[in-house]
Amino acid sequence: MKSALCSRFFILLPWILIVIIMLDVDPRRPAPQLTSRPYFSPHTLGCGGSRVPLRRSSPGREAAEKRNESRPQLQPEPRLPTIYAITPTYSRPVQKAELTRLANTFRQVAQLHWILVEDRATRSELVSRFLARAGLPNTHLHVPTPRRYKRPWLPRATEQRNAGLAWLRQRHQHQSAQPGVLFFADDDNTYSLELFQEGLWSPGCSGARYMRTTRKVSVWPVGLVGGRRYERPLVKNGKVVGWYTGWREDRPFAIDMAAGFAVSLQVILSNPKAVFKRRGSQPGMQESDFLKQITTVEELEPKASNCTKVLVWHTRTEKVNLANEPKYHLDTVNIEV
Repeated sequence: MKSALCSRFFILLPWILIVIIMLDVDPRRPAPQLTSRPYFSPHTLGCGGSRVPLRRSSPGREAAEKRNESRPQLQPEPRLPTIYAITPTYSRPVQKAELTRLANTFRQVAQLHWILVEDRATRSELVSRFLARAGLPNTHLHVPTPRRYKRPWLPRATEQRNAGLAWLRQRHQHQSAQPGVLFFADDDNTYSLELFQEGLWSPGCSGARYMRTTRKVSVWPVGLVGGRRYERPLVKNGKVVGWYTGWREDRPFAIDMAAGFAVSLQVILSNPKAVFKRRGSQPGMQESDFLKQITTVEELEPKASNCTKVLVWHTRTEKVNLANEPKYHLDTVNIEV
C-alpha cells in the first residue's frame, strides 16, 4: 500500500510544480528594471565643459540627505574682524632676521593685514623683496624721522606709527568700516599665537579673551620689559585698577607702546585727531598721551586671562658683532642678510 502511494506521489509531483510556476507568473505585470536609476558615465560635464566626478549614492546617504533637507539651513559664519599690525622698522644688520621671525608668526594668523613702515625717505629694496615673498596681505609705507629727533632719550618710531594710522583712516574714509582691530607690533618683539586666537584651544576659555574681540581698547601683560620679568595691568572684578610696572607707576597708562594694547578700528576712525605727539609729550608718556584721546582706564578690556598670562615678549636681538668685517677680504658674491 505504501509503495503504491509513493509511486503516485512521485508521478504527480512534477505536474504540481509546473502548475505552481504558471500561477506565479502575471503576464500583465511589466518586467522589473535592471537599475533603479538611469545610467551615467563616472564623469559628467560640469560648468565650462570640465569633467566633474559624480558622487555615488547609497541607501544610507540618501536617507541622511532626506533628513538634512528637513533641517533649517545654517547661516554662513560672519567674517572675522581684520587685525591690522603696524610695524615700524629701520635699516640695521638684524632687520631681515627680525622681520622674518615676525612674518612667520603673522602668516599663521587668519585675516591679518601687515602695515610695515620704514624709517626712510624711500622704500628699501631689502624690505620690498622681503614682503613680496612673505605671503601676507601687506602695505609698505615709508616716512623718515627728522634728524633732530634721532637722539637716545627721545621716543622712536613716532612718525612711522602715525603714518600707519593715516593710511588706515584714508583707506576707510569713503566706506563703512569693516570690523577690525589695530595693534602696534615692533619687529623686535615675540608674539604667541594665543594672543590672536586665545580660547580656541585653551580649555575653559571663551572667545572674548583674545585680541580680535576688542570692542574699544584691550590690554594684556608684556614680558621682559621695564627692567622686570614682566609688566601687566592689575585687574579686579574684570576691570583694570592699577599697574604692575618697573618704571613710573604714576603714568595714566603704564603700558608698553609696541606690545601691550590693541584698539578697535572703529575707535581709530571715530577719533581722527588721535595721534602720537612729539611736542608737549614727556619722555615715556607717548602711550598715555595717545590713549587718553580715545579711552579711559575704566573702559580698558583685560585680555590674556585677566592679564595673568604673558603672550608677548619684548625680546631685543643682541647687538651683532661685525668687528671682523673690515679685517678680511669681502666675498665676491653679494649676499643679502
